[in-house]
Amino acid sequence: MMLRSLLFVPADSEKKLAKVADSAADAVILDLEDSVSAARKAEARLMLADFFGSLERTEKTPRLIVRVNALDTGLTDDDLKSVVPLVPDAILLPKAGNGADLQDMSARIAVLEAESDIEDGLIKLHALMTETAGGLLNAATFSGKTSRLEALAWGGEDLAAAIGASSNRNETGAYTDVFRLARSLTLLTAADAGVDAIDTVFTNYKDEDGLKRECEAAVRDGFSGKMAIHPAQVPVINAAFTPPPGDVERAKTIIQLFEDAGPDAGVLSLDGKMIDRPHLRQAERIVRRAGLDPKSL
Repeated sequence: MMLRSLLFVPADSEKKLAKVADSAADAVILDLEDSVSAARKAEARLMLADFFGSLERTEKTPRLIVRVNALDTGLTDDDLKSVVPLVPDAILLPKAGNGADLQDMSARIAVLEAESDIEDGLIKLHALMTETAGGLLNAATFSGKTSRLEALAWGGEDLAAAIGASSNRNETGAYTDVFRLARSLTLLTAADAGVDAIDTVFTNYKDEDGLKRECEAAVRDGFSGKMAIHPAQVPVINAAFTPPPGDVERAKTIIQLFEDAGPDAGVLSLDGKMIDRPHLRQAERIVRRAGLDPKSL
């Protein structure tokens, strides 16, 4: 499973929904939250149901993730009652405040899975964990709360509004300290939870060079993928998060060396250099990003 690119699509845009099946993104986030006005929430749910009903899902269809409204809006249950029977690949919870929110969401999804005769745990959970001050302060509570959790992402726009910041970047275009902290905590929390870390959107969709630089920094630091707000961003993100063939072949070699050495293998040698278990974990990450299963090489 690859989650290099995750493209936001408003759930109330018939025109944009019609393009989902042909999207080059690994996943499409069908949005019921920020991109849908309060007056159109109910209509967006109906449009989403029509979309799922008419879509022929194949291996080439992007993974379908639905962003519901936050738990403090009073809209979450209506969203879930409409969405869960459609069997999306995952639900994205915005403004997650702590690990208890993840447990709460997982339980609500589980009840609706049972009512719809859907396999328990089939629908995964993603969470935006840095959109509120509480989300940052409670980062350590997100790990180990539900096996349904698949990815953690961070966002800087809502956080700026929450703390009263006039901007999340300084005069050079770099994130200011609070937002760098949010980014770092997302990486660390995802690693602790054993799930994917997803980088936030790059809002200037016309700045391809800036997007490329930000993607390269995300890959360097350990993010698994990046969210997009425009289809034109998807090829840039996919290219950045797809490992070069040489890196993939080396990773496959490392995995094979440890497989041949057996479960008790500690330190091995490759090309005259020592490799150990951290190298193996990194190799497994690389082959997963290349769309391969480390266990079936």
